Amino acid sequence: MSASMTANALTIDVISDVVCPWCYIGKRFLEQAIASKPDIPVEVHFRPYFLNPWVPPEGISREEYLITKFGSVERYNSNNNRVVEAAAAAGLSYNRDRITRQPNTLDCHRLILWAERAGKAAAMKQRLMELYFSEGGDLTQADVLVGAAADCGLDREEARALLASRQGVEEVEAAAESAKQAGIEGVPCFVIGGMIALSGAQPPEYLAAAIERAAAEQARVAAE
Repeated sequence: MSASMTANALTIDVISDVVCPWCYIGKRFLEQAIASKPDIPVEVHFRPYFLNPWVPPEGISREEYLITKFGSVERYNSNNNRVVEAAAAAGLSYNRDRITRQPNTLDCHRLILWAERAGKAAAMKQRLMELYFSEGGDLTQADVLVGAAADCGLDREEARALLASRQGVEEVEAAAESAKQAGIEGVPCFVIGGMIALSGAQPPEYLAAAIERAAAEQARVAAE
C-alpha cells in the first residue's frame, strides 16, 4: 500500500492486530479502495491494537488459545468458515490448520512501528500476517520476526537488536491503550481524515466512498 507524503494527503489510520483475520482481509480491502481512487493522495498509518492482551509474551499453543477463547477447536472452526471464505474471495490465503502457536503481538507491533520510519510499515504488516495466516509461522520466535523484517528489505541485525531491547514497547502500549480509551472495541477500525471512523472489514467500495467524502470535506475546510 503506497502512502503519499504530499501536504494535502488524506490521513488514514488503521487500528488493527496482525492475528486478527478480519484485519488481514480489511487491509486488502483498503488497498483496493485506495487503488480505485488514484486521484486522492493518502497517507496510511498502522496503529497497534491487542486483540488478546492476556496471551503471555512467550505465546501459548493455538489449541489452548482456541479452547480458552472459544470453548473448543471444533466450535471455532465451525464458526470460522465464513472468514476463511472471505479471505479467499479477497485473494488471501488463510490456512488455519497450519497455525500452531498463538503469539502475544507486542513485538510484531514494535517491528511495524520501526518499519514505518523506513516507509515499510505496510510491507511489514503484510508479511507478518502472511506468515501467521498463510504459512503458520510462529510469531513468538525472534528468528521468524527477524526473517520477516529481512523479507521487507530491512536490516536483519537491526531488527534483532530492536527485539532484544525495549525500544518501542512504551510507545506501542500507549497507542494500544489510547485506542481502547477511544472506545475502539473491535478491529479493524479505519479512521479516515480524522473525521470518519469505520469498524470492521468494510467492502472496498464502501471504504472508497468514505475516502472520497473525507477528501472532499478536507478540501472544503482548506479552501475556507
